[in-house]
Amino acid sequence: MNEIIYLDNNATTPIAKEVIDIMQTDITLPLNPSSIHQYGRIAQKHLINSRKKIADFLKVKDETLIFTSGGTESINMAIKGILKNHPKAHIITTNIDHACVYNTLFNLKRNEHHVSFVKTDQKGYPEVDGIKEQIKENTRLIVVSYVNSETGVIADIEKIASLASQNNIDLVVDGVAILGKEKISIPKGVSAMCFSAHKIHGPKGVGLCYLRENVHFTPFLEGGSQEFEKRAGTENLSGIIGFAKAIELLNDLDEKTKYIKNLRDHFENSLKKELDIEINGEGKRVCNTTNIYFKDIEGDTLLINLDSSNVIASLGSACSSGSISPSRVLLQMGYDPRRCKASIRFSFSRYNTEEEVNKAIKIVTNLVKNLKN
Repeated sequence: MNEIIYLDNNATTPIAKEVIDIMQTDITLPLNPSSIHQYGRIAQKHLINSRKKIADFLKVKDETLIFTSGGTESINMAIKGILKNHPKAHIITTNIDHACVYNTLFNLKRNEHHVSFVKTDQKGYPEVDGIKEQIKENTRLIVVSYVNSETGVIADIEKIASLASQNNIDLVVDGVAILGKEKISIPKGVSAMCFSAHKIHGPKGVGLCYLRENVHFTPFLEGGSQEFEKRAGTENLSGIIGFAKAIELLNDLDEKTKYIKNLRDHFENSLKKELDIEINGEGKRVCNTTNIYFKDIEGDTLLINLDSSNVIASLGSACSSGSISPSRVLLQMGYDPRRCKASIRFSFSRYNTEEEVNKAIKIVTNLVKNLKN
């Protein structure tokens, strides 16, 4: 059987061997960080050490990091925890955010809150002036994605954070798609930023929410006093240990970023020489993502043929790609439905090789030419 070429790393990443190894170290022991006996003390040590490793990487204080079950819970926790004390608040977001942001805020809009969805164009990121224009007297929250997971376009979080700070508005950032792609720092104006382990070669089922010190926050879940009384429930300790190891493997991140970007650029440039394609999203992009419009091709047909040829890609976000409808993100960016249906997302990782990317280029090129014929 031919080797599978996996180019859907924005959906999830293959777990690193080093992560698997360390997660198995104490997984057979009954470790609960809340217990006071010797097993509990072992668990607490693992929890403290893991939190510190991640805090050092993000350059924040240990106690500002709250472990969760993933990016979706982190986003929901941050949004609803901050809004708890602000009934009928006005919220600003964009029309291209991930489903965990978009659907959460859409449902809040149907209830007691007011939500403004800032429009974006084909650049693929929200203009700061567009956000500023939406600010009202009762605006209490801005929610944006650091990187759009479908196009890879990067938002200017520094400027948005500065705007939020100047207007005394809380800012929640979906940081899932930026972690592990390039070095970041969390600006002072950010109230919360959310991450997920399985997007950086860590385990599924564990995420992280950074909560700035002194931010007004009411716990989303009620129960025990875990996670500094901000997220009740026994911690997924093996997952947290794996998350910390995945973070530790991000050493030499500049080199990893350059390597992945070279693979992505080589893929794009090679296809441009052979096919009539365009890249969706005109703004600056994160290193690993390309969303390609294949002219006169049905995207779902191409995707099925790619899968049969052992090249794994996607139509868009894993949380919405099960739908046969055109990508909401691309539609909201102003692309026509035909283009949206003819677009495929490829996302790379440091574990991809030049050899397999070259194979993927040949496979994509041949399939597109055959489909056109």
